[in-house]
Amino acid sequence: MYAVRLHAFGPAENLTYERVEDPVPGPGQVRVAVRAAGVHLLDTALREGLRGPGPAPAELPTVPGREIAGVVDALGLYTPAGWLGKRVVAHLGFAPGGYAELAVTDAGRLHEIPEYMDFAEAVAMIGTGRTTLGIVRFAEPGPGDVVAVPAAAGGIGNLLVQYARNAGATVIGLAGGPAKTALAARAGAAPAVDYTAPDWAERLEEYRGKVTVVYDGVGGDVARTLVGLLAPDGRHLVFGWSSQGIAGDRPYLVDGVSVSVLGPEMLRRAGGPDPMRTLETRALAQAAEGRLTPAVQRFPLSRAADAHRALENRRTTGKVVLEP
Repeated sequence: MYAVRLHAFGPAENLTYERVEDPVPGPGQVRVAVRAAGVHLLDTALREGLRGPGPAPAELPTVPGREIAGVVDALGLYTPAGWLGKRVVAHLGFAPGGYAELAVTDAGRLHEIPEYMDFAEAVAMIGTGRTTLGIVRFAEPGPGDVVAVPAAAGGIGNLLVQYARNAGATVIGLAGGPAKTALAARAGAAPAVDYTAPDWAERLEEYRGKVTVVYDGVGGDVARTLVGLLAPDGRHLVFGWSSQGIAGDRPYLVDGVSVSVLGPEMLRRAGGPDPMRTLETRALAQAAEGRLTPAVQRFPLSRAADAHRALENRRTTGKVVLEP
């Protein structure tokens, strides 16, 4: 098979597309003929050798990638025969191996997906979708809420816009440039504001003191402006800081506004014996019902390095997906 391998930590150019041996499923595992593999911003950090949440970076060489969708084409010992030929999606956890034509995972990680569900969209929901549903648990939007979403054209941001709009909230979507603001508007943001325009903050003055929730994965000056628009009982939820944080990595106050910082552990508070799987199941159900439609930007598997560069330079919209 062909796969993308990393032989040395460093820049995107270190990702090489090459032929490797086909993986063989072990007991209780399946092999998936991959049709779509998710690319996460965390992947770029791990590529550079930085440690993220979970285990230390894998030993080299390694095949990156932790989200896959495709068709089960082989079974390991003791794996139920019914999985063979099924259309599935899985989050591999912290095990690598997704940037490949074939990938192996435990059968217990699989979710069967319907015939009409696009593989790339399924990959988006298994990771980005579950994170979105984890975030909104801390501030469920509803009618009467005014919700602000920076990076509203990103994978999580676009889903947050849709979720809040479906709940009856007014949604302010912020994104960089006309194409991204158009995507935010299609998701339900009204207004959809280009934060690269010099007068963008002035356009939001009518919402001063009215914003009830900020879902913030950006930080920096955009987040500071939005905090200034919050109602007295407004909430500012931080789940990332692609620009920079406002004031650290713990709950804090900014001008009397309570700011909650959500770390990776937020996904483990969904309830049930397996919180992660609970969120995955809910996210996939929302997509199957047509309530949430992830935005996807596709790259050929052979161009994984291009996908990493585009993601790092904020030249992407929605979830970045590789397709063999």
